[in-house]
Amino acid sequence: MVSKPHGGRIVRRVASDKTRERILSEQNEYPRIYVEHGEAIDVENIAHGIYSPLTGFLTDEDYTSVLHHMRLSDDTPWTIPIVLDVSKPDFGEGDAVLLYHRNIPVARMHVEEIYRFDKREFAEKVFKTTDPTHPGVSRVNAMGKYLVGGEIELLNELENPFSDYTLRPVETRVLFRERGWKTIVAFQTRNVPHLGHEYVQKAALTFVDGLFINPVLGRKKSGDFRDEVIIKAYEALFQHYYPKDAAVLATVRYEMRYAGPREAIHHAIMRKNFGATHFIVGRDHAGVGDYYGPYEAWEIFDEFPDLGITPMFIREAFYCRKCGGMVNAKICNHDEEFRVRISGTKLRKMIAESKAPPEHMMRREVFEAIRGFENPFVE
Repeated sequence: MVSKPHGGRIVRRVASDKTRERILSEQNEYPRIYVEHGEAIDVENIAHGIYSPLTGFLTDEDYTSVLHHMRLSDDTPWTIPIVLDVSKPDFGEGDAVLLYHRNIPVARMHVEEIYRFDKREFAEKVFKTTDPTHPGVSRVNAMGKYLVGGEIELLNELENPFSDYTLRPVETRVLFRERGWKTIVAFQTRNVPHLGHEYVQKAALTFVDGLFINPVLGRKKSGDFRDEVIIKAYEALFQHYYPKDAAVLATVRYEMRYAGPREAIHHAIMRKNFGATHFIVGRDHAGVGDYYGPYEAWEIFDEFPDLGITPMFIREAFYCRKCGGMVNAKICNHDEEFRVRISGTKLRKMIAESKAPPEHMMRREVFEAIRGFENPFVE
């Protein structure tokens, strides 16, 4: 059956129309906190239950427990601190404040706690490094001195150009049940699909009822594929190479932390809340640089037998000239000279030069979908 929500229920923290109207009419009476895009996305993910069982930003007890034990204070598995930082609060505990992003009030927050935190400890525990060149560490170093914990109520959504592909956990759960899927494997991606991705997805689909492709949309670095390109590429793959009732494509907005193994658990929890029973874990899932071991993101799942979603560890795929198809090291015994590995860097270079990648690297229909964009990359 569709997995139970993490913590037992899908959280919904969206203000009713009447409450929203009243709050907005009184907005000048509230203290304000201006939040960055990533924090505004966290607000949405809390409000719509993607971060269930969280109802707001972490208080000190939960923050400390997550940092040191990778669990909330009630022992629920949780690995990434979802926190709101401020430099100098001009409000107190017990107050209600409004969270603004680009002058739009996105949520009301009931301030339960204001507390200091150690940035170095945060970085060491979550990212296993204090190297300021690590993108996650850099973000922590730029945070204010205080964290504010408390429940939120969503008032306004951020502009969403991909609303047609946006499904919330309450919606995906209904969809999976309507399709009669009892077992669902989720696949997270930030890239256009190549044959290696397709191999992994279909290998996992062999063992379950349905496949849930869940691209992460949001801030990207220069050279990454643009969000709309990823969507079009997957549309082409679905149209030509997936049975209609076997797979679902829906996006999620989320800012990567690049926390490696800890973030792999967090990603699994998010997909559990969507209703997935299984989750494909990449070899260096949510990694960056060489901060994490090649299989750390797999090994950490041994510490969470109570996670409530089954990880699937499928080895990296490559094309074998001797086998004549896509395989992995577990099922192919041929020497390295016969193995053609798919390089994301090479694929990007070919696409930038409008050269069609070989058929053992990328489907022609996917390439044509990408080529339909004048510039498919983030500048």
